[in-house]
Amino acid sequence: MEENTVNPWQLIRSNPIYSNPWISVKEDQVVKPNGRKGIYGTVHFKNKALGIVPVDGEGYTWLVGQYRYPLDEYSWEIPMGGGPLDVDILSSAKRELKEETGLTAEKWTPLGRVHTSNSVTDEEGFIFLAEELTEGVTDFEDTEVLSIRKVSLKEALAMVLTNQITDAISMIGIFKVAKQMNVT
Repeated sequence: MEENTVNPWQLIRSNPIYSNPWISVKEDQVVKPNGRKGIYGTVHFKNKALGIVPVDGEGYTWLVGQYRYPLDEYSWEIPMGGGPLDVDILSSAKRELKEETGLTAEKWTPLGRVHTSNSVTDEEGFIFLAEELTEGVTDFEDTEVLSIRKVSLKEALAMVLTNQITDAISMIGIFKVAKQMNVT
C-alpha cells in the first residue's frame, strides 16, 4: 500500500475558542477528505512534554506519584513536565528531573519523540534516559504534591504491564529503557 503524505484537509477558517498559560483550543472550519464541510477541534500545548527515566548503576529508577486532576485519580509516572517551546528541551528536562526528584545526571541519552492523542492535540513529547546520577534536594512547583519511589527497572516494567502505570510517556520511556537494558 502506498503512503499518501499529502494533507487531504482544507482549512476554511480557524476560530480561537479558549486559551490559558498551558493550552489553547481552536475550532477550524474545514473541508474534510471526503469533500464535505466540517469542523475540527485542536488542543495546542504551549510547552513540550518531557519525560525522564533516571537509572542508577544498580538498575533502579525513580517514579513520581501525584493526583492527576483531569483523570480524578492518582498516577505513578516517570519524572516529567513541560518545557517552553523556545527553550532547549534538554535544559528543560534537566530542570524537571531536579525539581521532581532532586536528581542531577551527568549522562543524557535521547530516547525519542512522541505525539500523544495526535487526533486532537499537537502535543509533542521528548523522552530521555538520565544516568550517572547525583542525589540532591527537590524543588516542587506550587501545583505539585508529589511522592517519590525508587524501584528496580524490573518493578517499573511490571507496573506498566499490570496497568499501575498508565501515562503514555512513562510507558514508552520505561519500555524503551527496559529493552535497551535487557530487563524482562
